[in-house]
Amino acid sequence: MLTAMAAAPSERADAVRNRQKILAAAARLVAAGAAERLSLDEVARVADVGVGTVYRRFGDRAGLVFALLEEQHQLFRARVVEGPPPLGPQADAADRLRAFLHALVDLSVGQRELLLLAESSSPPARYLSASYDFQHAHAGRLIAELRPDADADFLADALLAPFAPSLIDHQSRVRGFSPERIKAGFDQLLRSTLEPGAVTTAAVEPTSSRLPAEAGTVADDGCANARR
Repeated sequence: MLTAMAAAPSERADAVRNRQKILAAAARLVAAGAAERLSLDEVARVADVGVGTVYRRFGDRAGLVFALLEEQHQLFRARVVEGPPPLGPQADAADRLRAFLHALVDLSVGQRELLLLAESSSPPARYLSASYDFQHAHAGRLIAELRPDADADFLADALLAPFAPSLIDHQSRVRGFSPERIKAGFDQLLRSTLEPGAVTTAAVEPTSSRLPAEAGTVADDGCANARR
């Protein structure tokens, strides 16, 4: 009984070590430009573990890719939550939001190949991930502080939309945009979206109360003019 109890922590420690070895091996392969050819067999070889260990820990290549991204995003999250300003606390909302988007540009460009693999494995997964939840919540809080009259949830999605891996890859690889040019574009987007007077909240009629126009009637002046 005591032997079994002593063995359990040791097994857990081995599992943690193996996980870290596998993730480190995958990160080295990606850094060496082998992201597209990333396979569990190759990761197991570089990590010096059995391929069965990799399958048990991550299931498939997509599971490994998402785990690697989450591991790297935890470091980014720590910088946002407790790092120095302007990315971390103790900076005003405008400077912090700008720094946040700039840091996301660096992260997204640096992880471009890995993010493309994740996107191709499961396109909706980005929006269901803990990473996106954090990014959206953080941007939304800063937007709400800057513009209480704006729809912060929508604008947070809108500011994060350009970070779609396929778009970042297209801008970087096909259009030849540098990270600095992408950051400058986000600066323009912030100014046009969040400066006073740039955003107004229009009253939106609930969808359920909108009734279709009666047959043969004109719904609005624009349609009436078009028919004349």
